[in-house]
Amino acid sequence: MATTSNQFVMLHLGVGSFHRAHQAWYMHRLRLQQAPGGDQWSLAGGNTRPDMPETMAALAAQGGAYTLETVTPQNQRSYERIESIRSILPYEPSLAGLIKVGADANTRIISFTVTEAGYYLDADDQLDLTVADLAADLERAKQGQPGSCIYAALTAILRERMRGGGGKVTLLNCDNLRHNGQRVRGGLLSFIQLAGDTALHAWVQANTTCPNAMVDRITPRPAADLRPRVFAATGWDDAAPIMGESFIQWVIEDNFCNGRPAWESVGVQMVDSVAAFEEAKIRLLNATHSCIAWAGTLVGYQYIHEGTHDARIRQMAYDYVTTDVIPCLDTPAHPSPLDLAAYRDVVLDRFGNPAIQDTNQRVAADGFSKIPGFIAPTVRECLARGASIDAVAVLPALFLAFLQRWHRGELSYVYQDQAMDPAVAHAICDAADPVVALAANATFWAELAGDPRLVAALHKATLQVQQFIQDAA
Repeated sequence: MATTSNQFVMLHLGVGSFHRAHQAWYMHRLRLQQAPGGDQWSLAGGNTRPDMPETMAALAAQGGAYTLETVTPQNQRSYERIESIRSILPYEPSLAGLIKVGADANTRIISFTVTEAGYYLDADDQLDLTVADLAADLERAKQGQPGSCIYAALTAILRERMRGGGGKVTLLNCDNLRHNGQRVRGGLLSFIQLAGDTALHAWVQANTTCPNAMVDRITPRPAADLRPRVFAATGWDDAAPIMGESFIQWVIEDNFCNGRPAWESVGVQMVDSVAAFEEAKIRLLNATHSCIAWAGTLVGYQYIHEGTHDARIRQMAYDYVTTDVIPCLDTPAHPSPLDLAAYRDVVLDRFGNPAIQDTNQRVAADGFSKIPGFIAPTVRECLARGASIDAVAVLPALFLAFLQRWHRGELSYVYQDQAMDPAVAHAICDAADPVVALAANATFWAELAGDPRLVAALHKATLQVQQFIQDAA
């Protein structure tokens, strides 16, 4: 007698390149080893905004399947057809497709990637209602209508799930946001409360969990030569291929309220606390990535690997991690479970991979959320223990020089920053002393804004950056 399997779904919001190279890859590996008659997991995915319409249409035409090109630091390429996304949900302003799938009882996890700037949280982790898109979505939610930001989309989905008795569901954040699960939970509950939906507020508290997680895989925007290269290697004329590095990591707190895939069988690290992993990733990898992108742009490089192989830029990144970050994350009272020096070296080797062709434009984006999220914590902790901040101060000094190029219209590419108010950015650059203006910005520095120690370190670092640019001219 044949056994019947349980068919479970993970709905993902934000079907970009990173999701397809990361979470979808893990789910694909899991599906390859799922035994008949056992629990079967698959992905459904769509976007809350009309993003990447050509790519989404191509994915739908291909039944959700696509090719992943994986590239090692030694430039070895391999190709894999990923088939874990079983349903591509076309965008519609009503979000009807997402709401239907998200409310279904067989959907046990709702995951999302909206970038760190898409959560609209201020320095105190409160919703920043000065952001017009968020404020407009809140008004829609008060009227029972869906919206495009993550909180509005989740509110619409969970309202329908509550009404239909869809049961408990885990909300899984897959973005580079420190304490990402608990912070999105706080933002979501605040949004629902401000929308006046007390019943949903209580239901979400009782019927959802939001594990913290750390994700890692460098995934550049697909280049024009990727499609013909995939065709030459596989014979499949894939209209939506992606490329990623060979390194991949996913660490998740095992806090799921209605079942989960057996991800540990395909290399996912299921842990009690993700804190040490996420802190190392954010400060050693993400902040260093931004450092190299800003510095590389300032001296005319197009790609991350070019800056990584520039001895001056590599030294800036190395000194930042070695002098300021590692002493913060590895202390006698709280020793790190990771070998941070080895992690630093692996990160720099990954960034130096020329085959990835990762652009400075992609990595340099969203500085207004990266300064407070990736860099300010190291400044804060160094100052708290009376240590120098000379090495970490180089990073915001690089960003200021980068921002001044943008201000003058001299960048070689379009700068994208979801969290930036252009008027505020121009005002910093127009100030009598832009260093003082940058240091005074509370969005960046919170309680440290205007601190004389910060101002002095930024002035010193700015001179260093100016000399670096002159030497490269």
